[in-house]
Amino acid sequence: MQHRKIVVVLKGYPRLSETFIAQELLGLERAGFDLILVALRRPTDAKRHPVHDEIKAPVHYLPEYLHEEPQRVARSLFACLLRPGFWRALGSLATDIPRDFTRNRVRRFGQALVLAAEWPEDAGWLHAHFAHTPASVTRYASQLRGLPWSCSAHAKDIWTSADWDLAGKLSSASWTVTCTKTGFDRLQKLANGNSSVHLSYHGLDLDRFGSFGEARKQHDGLAPDEPVVVLSVGRAVEKKGYDTLLEALALLPGDLAWRFEHIGGGEELERIKALAQKLGLDGRVSWKGALAQEEVLEHYRRADIFALACRITANGDRDGLPNVLVEAASQRLACVSTDISGVPELLSPDETGLLVPTENPIALAQALERLIRDPVLRARLGDAAERRVRGNFDHMASIGQLKELFEREWRAAE
Repeated sequence: MQHRKIVVVLKGYPRLSETFIAQELLGLERAGFDLILVALRRPTDAKRHPVHDEIKAPVHYLPEYLHEEPQRVARSLFACLLRPGFWRALGSLATDIPRDFTRNRVRRFGQALVLAAEWPEDAGWLHAHFAHTPASVTRYASQLRGLPWSCSAHAKDIWTSADWDLAGKLSSASWTVTCTKTGFDRLQKLANGNSSVHLSYHGLDLDRFGSFGEARKQHDGLAPDEPVVVLSVGRAVEKKGYDTLLEALALLPGDLAWRFEHIGGGEELERIKALAQKLGLDGRVSWKGALAQEEVLEHYRRADIFALACRITANGDRDGLPNVLVEAASQRLACVSTDISGVPELLSPDETGLLVPTENPIALAQALERLIRDPVLRARLGDAAERRVRGNFDHMASIGQLKELFEREWRAAE
């Protein structure tokens, strides 16, 4: 079967924090799909992962703010006025505006006009990554062009979008995939039998994250010159719970030997650094900043424990199943995290990791102390976690599922 050209709409590209998207794009290319990437904003990260350089698809950038490229937007508007789908798309905007009376809504329609007017030759399908703003642009563009679309929903987009907005997109899209059981259940309920929703774990490129065969040192926190290394990888944003993690570290017994390393950037990084200083953790904390994937892998292999204190924020934002947990587990690293969203789908308590209630630094401190003092437990949990990842989270299963979904639609259209 000849694969059609797919336009993939992304919020930003490339992004260090979205390796799961990059590995999916590369997997689809290797499966024979012809992709064109369209991003709503330009990259802000100074570094790139190696996987980004392996992706061959061209990248096009829409105007992030309409007033920055008024001539481009105006040309696109006039080009789309004569298209049969213009009035249908405008009708959707007119329905959406009273419920979302924001400049952001108008911006997404303007970006869709540009996408529709500058449409890549021979492209016959749109696919959005994230069900919030990228899906809004994709939905309007699909109406303007009279073409089908599909969506990959993740975490924040599922839990911070209004029910009416998600339900409308679900009914408009040919199908939607999402990466955790909790997200799947929410979308299934909103779809109400009117659209096709599929559970598809992102998984991990296990060739890139090969087995770590070396034995880790048996530090138990008793020797001051042999501290147990606690690692966390993630952007310093509210939903990652780094304030809770730091508070838990501050509760550990004073004579316990440990060191904490953080990898990632994020808007709250300076606030989190100030909190670490306030809690008296300065001498035990290292801030590594944003690192490329191969550097992160080396830190997984040098660490003893991986910790992530995920939380649900006031506006509903949360992680799904953080890819960094899957990455850490693939390297036999004992993991401790919170019992929200898709985390329990990877970490079973005392089997493949430790789980604690969210927003509970005391419980997290107890779990960390237990892991620091017990290298045998760390090894047992790490071994079991790796087996689960390699048995259930190979990203090729997700690629195969997406391949079948695309091809099923195209067979039906022939």
